[in-house]
Amino acid sequence: MRFDLVTLFPELFAPFLAAGVTRRAYETKQVDVRLWNLRDFAEGNYRRVDDRPFGGGPGMVMMAEPLARCLAAVKADRADAAPVVLFSPIGERLDHAGVERWSASRGAILVCGRYEGIDQRFIDTHVDVQLSLGDFVLSGGEIAAMALLDAVARLQPGVLNDAGSHQEDSFNPALDGLLDCPHYTRPEEWEGRKAPEELLSGHHARIAEWRRRQRLAVTAKHRPDLIAAARQAGRLTPVDEAFLATL
Repeated sequence: MRFDLVTLFPELFAPFLAAGVTRRAYETKQVDVRLWNLRDFAEGNYRRVDDRPFGGGPGMVMMAEPLARCLAAVKADRADAAPVVLFSPIGERLDHAGVERWSASRGAILVCGRYEGIDQRFIDTHVDVQLSLGDFVLSGGEIAAMALLDAVARLQPGVLNDAGSHQEDSFNPALDGLLDCPHYTRPEEWEGRKAPEELLSGHHARIAEWRRRQRLAVTAKHRPDLIAAARQAGRLTPVDEAFLATL
């Protein structure tokens, strides 16, 4: 798959694409990331890409024309019908199901906004999808783009050291959409706190039961909405429900 990023700050992506286990996805081109500097498509000595907002007010607005020129160059280079994605507060909230859909796609053209926003005429004309990471505002779309790329890359075959690692992630359907359980490692006792006996028992069925109960307990405490969703989808067993009743 291929992701083209339209950004004013392509240098922000260099360390991101070269660090961590997900770098394998970028190095092997399983997730092909191409950076497009918006200023390369602006005119004038100053390569201006923004101007004051009509109607007054603080900040600057990204101009439609440089964005349109850049997008035309990206589309000509791709030669496919990749969707144009803008990260925006009004966008659909990105969740695990959404990440799975993107991870199985051909990719997209990601537009990283800056300043007060983008001229609405460009959005109305060219943007196919708007995405949001949550109810907060970032200085630009670059961090949101990195979040999407990282989430997509780790789902690609062979990227993680253990092929089954992401199957136990929070929100994964393999765990019925629940949060992950707590994790422990050596030493067995740290500052007077011992790791759970179940995890040290070597008894696989006992360990599996403990982890299931912990996932249910953690989810019920912190995200009861996920318990409700799992119950509505018929993912909880009678044993699960009996345990939840004891909390």
